[in-house]
This record gives sequence, structure tokens and C-alpha cells, in this order.
Amino acid sequence: MSLIDMFLSRAVKRGRLTLLRPGAQPATFGTPEPGYPEVTIRFADKRVAMAIARNPALGAGECFMHGRLIVEQGDIRDLVNLLTANDKWESGQDNLDPSWFSRAAGAVKHRLDRVNMERRSKRNVAHHYDLSGRLYDLFLDRDKQYSCAYFTDPANSLEQAQLDKLAHIAAKLALRPGMRVLDIGCGWGGMALYLNRHFGVEVLGVTLSEEQLKVARERAEAAGVADKVRFELIDYRRVTGSFDRIVSVGMFEHVGPPQYRTFFRKCRDLLADDGVMLLHSIGRMGAPGVTDDWTVKYIFPGGYNPALSEIVRAYEGLRLFPTDVEVLRLHYSWTLDNWYDRTVAAKDEIVALYDENFYRMWTFYLAGAAAAFRNGGLCNYQVQLCKSRTAVPVTRDYMFDGERALRESAPSA
Repeated sequence: MSLIDMFLSRAVKRGRLTLLRPGAQPATFGTPEPGYPEVTIRFADKRVAMAIARNPALGAGECFMHGRLIVEQGDIRDLVNLLTANDKWESGQDNLDPSWFSRAAGAVKHRLDRVNMERRSKRNVAHHYDLSGRLYDLFLDRDKQYSCAYFTDPANSLEQAQLDKLAHIAAKLALRPGMRVLDIGCGWGGMALYLNRHFGVEVLGVTLSEEQLKVARERAEAAGVADKVRFELIDYRRVTGSFDRIVSVGMFEHVGPPQYRTFFRKCRDLLADDGVMLLHSIGRMGAPGVTDDWTVKYIFPGGYNPALSEIVRAYEGLRLFPTDVEVLRLHYSWTLDNWYDRTVAAKDEIVALYDENFYRMWTFYLAGAAAAFRNGGLCNYQVQLCKSRTAVPVTRDYMFDGERALRESAPSA
């Protein structure tokens, strides 16, 4: 039995995978079962099997990108869901893990890659966020929220879920008119504009993406609030002043573990004595780990999703009160499913913007990420920190009441 046959026979027990390859009879793995996909794949050449066996995530991703691994029944999302549903994080199985030697070597490499000093941080951000703005228009919601949405109902539209995410976070900030807010990693400006619109606060949004900065400033000008909502191309380490509130959504994943302490120390220095900070970040539900090779190479160089223990250790000793921690488990899988569906619907335009390889790369990224939240060990953490134990009410009612008021005051998306 070949290495790839051994791998797939262990990896697929429920559902069915059929493998077609040059010079060999079709091979079938698993047993059909309701709720599990049935997928047929074809290897275009004999080297595909070895590429996958050497490094499953990188090899499979690259072969799919370059048209050497072809999904003939189902699509790439079905294939990824089939494999990950057979190896759910909570099952504690390690069938799909590389050898201990590969993991050890990878751990060393990723620790070096995650140093993430300022010059490298800007380069890493540009790699992903300075892609064509048209690409993001095609798969994001109208407000261009490129982070986990909040689904009060899984059937809600992406637009509604992203609007509800803004309300969910804003309620935790306990804002009052006239406050100064710092938005670290402000994206295309949607959060900053929302907070100003609903609470009359002044917001400084900072980013390392030139493309996002341009759009955010245009949006503030169009809304007539450029004097109240400012956006700057600056590293968070260079921000000065004092802020009543700090919010950071989907940026901490790019900080890098060696800089975690620096990040929280800087936030503490910028936060007013009665200030409140809300950190929203992808995280891993288990122990600290490493980012897979394919994601680092093609999607998020320098990116790393922290374990909760790494976040906690980073602010310990800084006299910050952890006043609330929430874990969002499935919300990002539903968000990514929406992004995947919109990407597939826009295939022709995305191929025209880039090429077939890029389109396949993007669908592999979205499908794999959704599966990591659905079946793997990823989640989202929302961590609220304060400098004073009395900065927010001692019960969480203010969050529920504030969120309800925001949702009732806003038209449905």
C-alpha cells in the first residue's frame, strides 16, 4: 500500500473519498454516511501523492492551486470538510499531524518567523491587505468587515451578522459621547465610523495597509466626519496620547508572540485610568502551536493565532483587570462559508483580476479556514481589559442592554 493510501485510509472513515490517479485503479476510502460528503479527486501526475505525503497541508494546497489535484465530485470545501470532520479537534485524534520531527522543526521556524518587528509587520500586512480592493468588494459585506461576524441566527445574512458584530463589540466598550477611541488595525474604517455615528465619539484608526487607509479616509470624508474620525498609516507602537477606549478587531493575529507583551504594555500606556479595552482575535482552543506552512507562505506571512494562555500571560503583571472573556466558536465558520459562496459566485471576475491559480488559492484558504472553526481547534476570543476594577458595571447586563438598543435602533441589513 502506498503512503497516500495509508494516509487516506486512516484519515477517512466516515463519508467516502474516491481517488483517481495515473497508472492505478480507482481507490475508495471510508463508508457513506449521512452528513458526511462524498468526494472524488484526481491526481494529474504521479508526483502529487509524494508532495502531499511529505507535507499534507502545504502539498495539498499547492497541488490544488496549480491544478494538479482536481476535485471532480464535490468541491474543495467538500474535500476539506470530509477530512476535518473525520478528525475533529475535540476527538483528540492526531491522524493528520505530521511527524514529531516535522512539528519540532516547524516550531523553530515559526518562532523565528513570528518576531514581527515594525518593518516586517508592514510588509506582511501589504502581502494580504493590499490586494485589489475589487477582490474584497466581491466577497465581503457592504461595510467591508474582514473579521468574524456575529450570527444571532445562523440563517442571517452576512450583512446583518456583521452589523450585529459591531453592536456586540460597541456594547462591551460602554461608550459615552465625547470619548476618545483608538481603533488598532482599523481595516477599511467600518468600526470607527459605526462608533462615531452611534455614540458621537472621536476615533483614531491606525493601520499598516495603504489600500485600507485610502478607503477609510474616503469613507470618513464622504460621511462628513473626517474631523472626528481620523485614520493614520502608523504602527501601534508609535501611537501617542490618551484614549478612553481601545478596540482592536482582527489585528492581534499579526502581532507575533514575541511582541504580545509590547502590545499590551503599549495599550495600557495609552489607556486612560478609567479606560476600557476590547480585543477581538482569532485564537486556538488548545495549547500554543504553530501556523501551518501553506497559510504562512501564501496567505498570512507572520500570522499566528494565539492560545488563550498566551494572551493571558502577555498582560499578566501589567495591572490590567480582565473584566470579561467571551469565546465565539462557530461564528467564524458561518462567516467564512458566506465569503466562500460569494467568491465562487464571482469566479469569472476574480480570475480576470488575477488568474485561475489565485482563484483556487483563495477558495482553498476560505474552505480550510471555515473547516478549522467548524471541526478544528480555532475560535474567536473577545477579551475586555480595564485599568480600574470599577471602569465597567459589575454585572454584564449593560452589555445585553446596550447591544439590544443598538440593534433595535438600526435598520435590518
